Amino acid sequence: MKVILRSNVDGVGNTGDLVDVANGYAQNFLVPKGLAMRATEGAANQAEAMRRSQDLRDVKEREGAEQLGQQLQAQTISVQARVGQDDQLYGSVTTSEIAEAVQSQTGIELDRRNMSLEEPIRTVGVHQVEMRLHSDVRIQITVEVSSVD
Repeated sequence: MKVILRSNVDGVGNTGDLVDVANGYAQNFLVPKGLAMRATEGAANQAEAMRRSQDLRDVKEREGAEQLGQQLQAQTISVQARVGQDDQLYGSVTTSEIAEAVQSQTGIELDRRNMSLEEPIRTVGVHQVEMRLHSDVRIQITVEVSSVD
C-alpha cells in the first residue's frame, strides 16, 4: 500500500515521503497513529508541501544545533563524585549526572539519551562525551570529574 508519511518513521522514511509498505502495517499502525495517510493524487501535492516545510524546519533546527554545539564545546563541564583509592570513583558518572551538570552550569537543557559514553566514567580527570544535538550535528563535550571534599 502506498502511503504518505506525516512524520519521520524510523526505518520507513521522513515527513512527506511517498513509501510503499505492507497493507497491515499501514492500516493497523501508521494510519491510526496519524503517522501516515493513504496516497491519493491530491495527497501527493500535500506531501510535497509537507516535505518543503519539513526541509525548512530541518535547516533551522540544524543551525540552532550548530550554535548550541559551539557554545558547549567552548566550555568544560565540572562533575564532582566520591572517590576511593587510586582516583577510582565509587560507581561511575552517568549521562544523567552530566546532563544535570550542563543544565546547572550553562542553563542548557540536554537529553541524556542523546549522549553516548564509549565506556563508563570511573576515574577522576578530563573525559570526552559524544553528544547528538541533531541528526546531522554531533559534538564532543569536555567533562572534568573531580573528587568531592
